[in-house]
Amino acid sequence: MDELGYHESLALLDWQVELGADEAIQDTPVNRFEIPAEAPKPAKPQPSPLHSSPAPARPIAPAEPDQAETTRMAVDLSRQLAAQAQDLTALHAALAGFELCELKRGARNLVFCDGRPEARVMIVGEAPGREEDRQGKPFVGRAGQLLDRMFAAIGLSRQSEEAATALYITNMLPWRPPQNRDPKPDELAMLLPFVRRHIELADPEIVVLMGNWACQGLLGRRGIKRMRGQWDEVLGRPALPMFHPAYLLRQPSEKALAWSDLLSLQSRLKGT
Repeated sequence: MDELGYHESLALLDWQVELGADEAIQDTPVNRFEIPAEAPKPAKPQPSPLHSSPAPARPIAPAEPDQAETTRMAVDLSRQLAAQAQDLTALHAALAGFELCELKRGARNLVFCDGRPEARVMIVGEAPGREEDRQGKPFVGRAGQLLDRMFAAIGLSRQSEEAATALYITNMLPWRPPQNRDPKPDELAMLLPFVRRHIELADPEIVVLMGNWACQGLLGRRGIKRMRGQWDEVLGRPALPMFHPAYLLRQPSEKALAWSDLLSLQSRLKGT
């Protein structure tokens, strides 16, 4: 059969379309669902043993210590530094050089103490506020003014030159927490050795614990409404938990209980 020319082939296709043909097929069917086999990938050329060099070892980054380990290290260091301090000046220097507490980075001043170190009564508060941070002294804001009036009522003052009528004041934390938030457990733990050494060096007859966090740090428990007025012991010394003056500013009705605690303190000082 002679090969058809272009025009003959086109006319034949037009005739088939008119007959209803709408698809061109091959002589043999094609399986469209069959997945063709992938061609094998060429193998990567291997370097010659004579010219190959071992791949450089990747340095292994040291694992960062977790929070518990960091706190333990800080507590160990604070114990060591506190134990080495032989007087209050050395303790102040040791605390000022302690760099493992994050509170130090956000505070203006170290708040160490106020009053007379030879005083019979040592007050341990919670943490500095804004005014304490600015002046570098504990209890100098509104709460501090109330504290002064409270203890003046039983004849005690931080300005007194006589040990029998003087007060000595410090805090559990020497640096102000941001926005006056509560102390964190790790902060209390790492700074507690300094507070305990502070009490040992000042050697007061009586320790007054102002508020929940002073009780938590030195007695190991909280619940100031239940604990206030109940005599306890800190480092072999009588300790009296009391409401913090800041709490009394918010709850004036509790001042009667604070007055009862002050009278109890006065009686203990008089030996009655």
